[in-house]
Amino acid sequence: MNSSTLSRATGILTIGVIVSVVAACSGPAGGTGGDSSHAGVFSDSAIGATIAKLPQKSVGEVPVTRLAHGLAPPTNRWFSGLVFGKHPLPVFPLPLSFGLTDTGFTFGLPEVTTTPNTITGGNAPSVTIDAGARTSEITAYDDASVTIAHKTNSGSTAGSTVIAEGSPLVSFTAAKKLTLKLGQKFSPVGTGIYSARVGKTTYGLRTTGSVSKDGTGLSLADGATAAWFPVPLDGTLAAVAAHAVPVTAVKLDYASGRTTASTTLGYSTAHDDDTLIATLPHQQKSMTTPPCSLGSYPSIYGTMHLCAAKTLSWTSPTVAASDTLELGSLDAAQKASLASTLAQDVAQTAALPSDTYFGGKALYRLANLLMLADQLGDTAAAKTVGTKLSDALREWTDPTRCKSNAERCFVYDAKTKGIVGLTPSFGSDQFNDHNFHYGYFLYAASVAASHDTALRTEISPVMNLLAADLASSGDSKYFPDRRGFDAYSGHSWASGYSPFADGNNLESSSEAVNAWNGLALWSSVSDNSALKKEASWMLASEAASARSYWTDFDTSDPVYANYQHSVVALNWGGKRDYSTWFSADANAKLGIQLIPMSPVSGYLGGESTRIAKSVGEATLGDYNKQFGDYLLMYAALGGADQAKAALATARDLPEKFIDDGNSRSYLLAWIMTRR
Repeated sequence: MNSSTLSRATGILTIGVIVSVVAACSGPAGGTGGDSSHAGVFSDSAIGATIAKLPQKSVGEVPVTRLAHGLAPPTNRWFSGLVFGKHPLPVFPLPLSFGLTDTGFTFGLPEVTTTPNTITGGNAPSVTIDAGARTSEITAYDDASVTIAHKTNSGSTAGSTVIAEGSPLVSFTAAKKLTLKLGQKFSPVGTGIYSARVGKTTYGLRTTGSVSKDGTGLSLADGATAAWFPVPLDGTLAAVAAHAVPVTAVKLDYASGRTTASTTLGYSTAHDDDTLIATLPHQQKSMTTPPCSLGSYPSIYGTMHLCAAKTLSWTSPTVAASDTLELGSLDAAQKASLASTLAQDVAQTAALPSDTYFGGKALYRLANLLMLADQLGDTAAAKTVGTKLSDALREWTDPTRCKSNAERCFVYDAKTKGIVGLTPSFGSDQFNDHNFHYGYFLYAASVAASHDTALRTEISPVMNLLAADLASSGDSKYFPDRRGFDAYSGHSWASGYSPFADGNNLESSSEAVNAWNGLALWSSVSDNSALKKEASWMLASEAASARSYWTDFDTSDPVYANYQHSVVALNWGGKRDYSTWFSADANAKLGIQLIPMSPVSGYLGGESTRIAKSVGEATLGDYNKQFGDYLLMYAALGGADQAKAALATARDLPEKFIDDGNSRSYLLAWIMTRR
């Protein structure tokens, strides 16, 4: 299942409106160190006692890391490939690719190529820098930037490199007097400005040091800086170089209002100057004035516009968290039909699985049956389902259960700083897909706890740990900040240690949305206002990015000129594929963007012709296949006629094509509420 307004006076690029602001900087466990005035969404004092009760265990093998002491291992990040594994792998701080070498680093502007099934822009080692390093390690990170120290044979630091999402700069600051070896010849074009041509791209260099006469050596004094950058084909070296100011860190602010959620990234520099910021299509959607004027870069996600600013801000439409289908508009016959189907689904409930993915889905299914029973006034079904769900949640949330059992329980991994189910699935022991798995738990727990205050008290300690595993922020010693959520890209990353040359990836965009819906619901049940703001922001952001890059992208962008599908099933840092981890079938490639079609899945709606095209390619008119239930639910978003046809087909859909996290009664009810 992995899997603008540009104010030159203030240097602030504003895209949309900031409704309210919550600072969310990384704490000591999470990266660079945060603002101590913000306690975060969970306090260590509140969760520490429960963690102490859990067994301490690394379920999976932890790979070699290149990480400074005291930093939480950055699993599920866009730059995880730099940190984990015997050898570092390329990463993609768009618009660039970047990689570590034995003695320094390399970077470049990827050349984007589109075929009918793929969009690629992989590693481009166009510019190489030899810092004379023996090793490199990550010494700080935050929501968008990474700082890398290059160590000499003696163990001292030669200098540090900073890369950041949205920054076309690779910046190096010397920690002592040294000379860097440049793999390309850089020629002078102005005071402190140099350039080199590599292929079709001109690369600029702005430095407080001096380049040798042959253009292959850069001498830097202690504290001197160098910043390299690609010049846009539609820009100029002089204009871009004027704002090539090294980034030192990126600070995140976010907010969630009634109609929009906002993201603000502040790109810090040594003297609070404007720097270069490149924007992605999902950010540009909120611009209300002409785009940035320094040029543009191609990327696998679409054209990026280059700006000079200190801050990047944009908004996403708010998605209201929900665990309810409103059945009040259905007539008596429809409700009676649903009640009959509900009874069958309750009776056919199978034994609950023991791992966190399928086990979580089973709990989610029960929660939706409980919701339907309440809506239909079926007290007998509600009691049966509610008891089964409550008993299962009590079992899963017994903090000591893993001391004597090997299933349906959690441990704390102190090495990797996270909660892991003792029976792993889909690499969950390697921190893959935690948001997918735990989103189902949080949703189910929210539904059950809203019915039973005693249950809420019992399950809250461990459920809060699952929430903290995904969404801690502030100075926590137990968890990293927002494991896997990428504020700049607006979406999650899946693979924990990211052992891939194309960077990290995300396949199931819809299960990521489901995670933040579950988290937002739990924040309300647990009365955690800080978590609610964070979860609501992530829910809105993930839904907007899911549409922008998985299911409803702007086909007019040149990057899609040769692409022949209306969905992208698997997005990476360096490529995008019409493929999945588990199936070559078209129904799987769309279905994995729909599962589990929760009450908030209306965000997937759009133009009926686009939906019809996607469903047509996925089904060829036949829903008797994997994800047939979810494909019918998606088809129902195309309008009243489509919903009517989907309902008729859903009534007779063979049971084997109804997903294990779904039920026929929920399937029918979901479609009925779209008519």
